[in-house]
Amino acid sequence: MSTEPETTEEAEPKAPGATAEDRTPGAAVAASPGVGADSGPDGDGDDGGRDTGEDTDAAAEGGAESAGKPAGTATDGADGEAAGGEGTGSEGAAQRSEAEAELAAQRLERERIERRKAEKRGPIAAGSGLSGTAADLLAAVRAVESGEKPVASALRRPEPAPRAAAPEPARRPQQMSAPAAPASAPAPRTVEAVRAVLTGAGAPDGLAPQVVAALGEGADEQLREDPWQLLRVTGVRPEQADGFARALLGTECGPDDERRGRALTVWLLEQAALAGHTALDAPALTAALTQRAVPDPDAAVQNTLAEGEALVFQDALETAAPVAAPTHDDAGDDAGEAEERPVRVLVGLERYALAEESLADGLARVMNSVPKDDGSGADWERAADSAGRSAAELIRTVAGHGLVLHTGGDASRAEVAALLRAARGLGLRAWATRHTTGGADVHAFGQAPRGLPDGPEEGKHGETVESGETVESGESRESGADSSVVTVADLLSGVRGPGRDADGALDLDLLVVLDAPQLDVETGAVLAESLPDGARLVLSGDPAVLWSAGPGRVFADLLAARVCPQVASRTPDPGPVGELVSGIGIGELNQVEAPGKEVVIVPVRDAGEAVHRTVQLVADSVPRAIGIPAEQTQVITPGHGGAVGTRALNTALKERLNPGPGRFGGFDPGDRIAYSPAPGRTMPGHVVRADAEGLHLDCSGVPVVVPKERVEQSVRPGWALTAHQAVGLRWPAVVVVLPGDAAAALTRPWVYTAFGRAERHLSVVHGVEQALQRAVAEVPQKPRTTRLPALLRAQVPTAG
Repeated sequence: MSTEPETTEEAEPKAPGATAEDRTPGAAVAASPGVGADSGPDGDGDDGGRDTGEDTDAAAEGGAESAGKPAGTATDGADGEAAGGEGTGSEGAAQRSEAEAELAAQRLERERIERRKAEKRGPIAAGSGLSGTAADLLAAVRAVESGEKPVASALRRPEPAPRAAAPEPARRPQQMSAPAAPASAPAPRTVEAVRAVLTGAGAPDGLAPQVVAALGEGADEQLREDPWQLLRVTGVRPEQADGFARALLGTECGPDDERRGRALTVWLLEQAALAGHTALDAPALTAALTQRAVPDPDAAVQNTLAEGEALVFQDALETAAPVAAPTHDDAGDDAGEAEERPVRVLVGLERYALAEESLADGLARVMNSVPKDDGSGADWERAADSAGRSAAELIRTVAGHGLVLHTGGDASRAEVAALLRAARGLGLRAWATRHTTGGADVHAFGQAPRGLPDGPEEGKHGETVESGETVESGESRESGADSSVVTVADLLSGVRGPGRDADGALDLDLLVVLDAPQLDVETGAVLAESLPDGARLVLSGDPAVLWSAGPGRVFADLLAARVCPQVASRTPDPGPVGELVSGIGIGELNQVEAPGKEVVIVPVRDAGEAVHRTVQLVADSVPRAIGIPAEQTQVITPGHGGAVGTRALNTALKERLNPGPGRFGGFDPGDRIAYSPAPGRTMPGHVVRADAEGLHLDCSGVPVVVPKERVEQSVRPGWALTAHQAVGLRWPAVVVVLPGDAAAALTRPWVYTAFGRAERHLSVVHGVEQALQRAVAEVPQKPRTTRLPALLRAQVPTAG
């Protein structure tokens, strides 16, 4: 590593020994004790609050952003609302938001899941549950028994026809557009009735539309009967709901009110979901209720369960040693008691409980079903031999299993590209999906340096080219066919991808999820249930990055459960940045050699200097000394608020790089933005223009139009992002800003994710003293309470 590249101002060179000290204990430059009085993430509970380790840690971007604001304050940020949208772009079709399309797809899948469960519970005719070869054999036996066919002809299997390589399916060009208006506006009469109730109790009348959206028709009567229903509105705090209830109920209001206990129980479970939990341990839930001044927390939980607003579960715990078998003397009831296993009692919302159970059912079906007849073992072996050593193990494992986990850094995506190429060569309809696209509008799947095993050829604009295919640009340099990598939202909604077969399943044989750690339980459930019988599923990703924005930790739970094969990549991330990040992954912050200034440490003393040096790096130092322009350099900081949060940095960077009056919602043409079409999803891009239709964006080459009324909800300045927004993306250069007040926010996964977004150059604006070293060595990812491992163990035997 080196010190900061030469700059035009205030860039004194450090002593030769100082660089190594900056990366070892005791060597960070001390920040002023008074610096950072404003915590890096502001107190509004937005994404920054998650990064600082509060209760909403790892929540959907901005999902609880307004938690600390007065009731009625608008949430701040694009990534906190299910706003914006992406239309299908198909001619003659009505434009609708991507979030609406994804929700519609999820509703259809849930209906399909319920039908499947109902069929399982109903009586099954003999042989009706069979499929494939087993069903054919049963039909042949019945034909012989009825005398329709002789034994020889009935049981003769036809010779399989040779399978040609699967042609690349033709698809519609992608065109995204946010909807011009919300799907359905609340009835004005209902809104006025709710507004009257709110103002009568001293609450902001601006909450009325949100209350109607949360409670539906008759919301005014619901509030009069149960004022604590106000907690259903995003951003309303318990103390605010208590004040509203006192104003409405007067002396009848008290902390022991059953309605208050139920509402607080549901609110706590919703806050837990924002923090990534799919359920809470019953003792933790009752303890939280006690902190909220609920006199009888156990009764509050029981009332909530009785009303059907939450569900209770008993999951068997893993024991360190098997329970001893009963002896001859242990007769009668004692023998039964000896065999009992300890359980934990969990309480969760029905929404996430059903999603987690559906996910476990879908994954078990994928693992237990026989993969489709798609070539002989010799064909797969030849494909593995031709792929190179780093991808051969993955191809051989996928050949014989329905579900495979593939772990590795960004360089390992070349192995996935080789798998897709081999599968298509064997005639499989193979597709890959990821949660987001872009990264300074140039980054694409599979990008890996040349010279690595299975390294791809590099095409124009930095996209990966495999056998003449581009992976993100949507065009083939040789054949003109579209690529077979789509976003998860597009795949599920049908905007792009293989489409659906007659049974409603995805019309494919192999699906690879590229950024699997970003899968939450709801998206994972819809994906698993959408796969046809016999399809293969590969979940690929880096287990060391930050987990999903939504509830659950699907990839980590599957790795821990060990119910399917796991293939660890042997392809290292290249260069000094790759070496540094690899060390962080195992808890070591090592000094690395950086002869080309690939890694630079910039010490700062206070927040003002941190902002100044960040702008200087992006606008001057990195472009001049490293050769990477400002538009390909991304700033990453722990939170949105505070003196060195994304808001402050974006303001300073806009003033330097694209000054303007911000005539349209604070934006001007050329501004870099972060567009959030759905909670937890971020698409980087830039502003093209603004007109009567709305704000026109370019997100990685895809045009997006955001109506004026939705700009504030779904678009943020994008020169500076949080690590949660940036996960899954990479840029040629990254500037990570660590102000002194961000020390408490740092964890090993946060540092790993932030540093790992850099491809060629990483600058670290360092003001946290020893906190960086401690975070890497001692602060792991915050645990999440989930049920998926227990559900999987009940259905699938542990592998190895």
